[in-house]
Amino acid sequence: MPKRFEANIGYKFTNKKLLIEALTHSSYANEHKKDKVKDNERLEFLGDSVLDLVVSEFLYKKHNNLSEGDLSKLRASIVCEAFLLKASKQINLGDFILLGKGEEMTGGRERASILADAFEAVIGAVYIDGGLESAKDFINNFIISFMESLSGTIIEDYKTHLQEIIQKDSKKPLTYRVINEEGPDHNKHFEVEVRHDGKVLGVGSGRTKKEAEQKAAFAALDK
Repeated sequence: MPKRFEANIGYKFTNKKLLIEALTHSSYANEHKKDKVKDNERLEFLGDSVLDLVVSEFLYKKHNNLSEGDLSKLRASIVCEAFLLKASKQINLGDFILLGKGEEMTGGRERASILADAFEAVIGAVYIDGGLESAKDFINNFIISFMESLSGTIIEDYKTHLQEIIQKDSKKPLTYRVINEEGPDHNKHFEVEVRHDGKVLGVGSGRTKKEAEQKAAFAALDK
């Protein structure tokens, strides 16, 4: 498994244990406690910080006329779960994650949160194994280059960008509708669809309605 995944990402680990740890979901680790298997949550924590740093540096150098607030919005659009999910698909990450039986049976290999977290864990593992430059190369190849290939530029607001595209050919409005809402008040989960002229263009989910709407717009743009 490690060799095939290394071929997918174009990086060869010196410490293979780091790679295995990055691909190990907590559900798998819980089922193998007697073997003292480590899950990827600590590497995910590290990878998240490395990703923020590398993307921040890229934006700082590329957009020298933008304010701190605008740079923060741009960064948020790149490091969001929806974008990390798309990036993870490039390297077939779902095929390599070690999951517990329950997660496997309920579609964990396609779950956005699991794939996004594992992607950040891989970043953390590459950083520990090969240093910041190796992590930069990985992020440039599978986040920044991928993002620019989708749009030619960084999209700050997917809803606004989708609206601009639709308005070129139609005067009919876009509408966003919550199609599912679950969870307690402190941990809500929303699923939203975006429609135009009676057709569903995209569906997205998130912890807030605004996040779900942005993800729905992102899905529509990707189509």
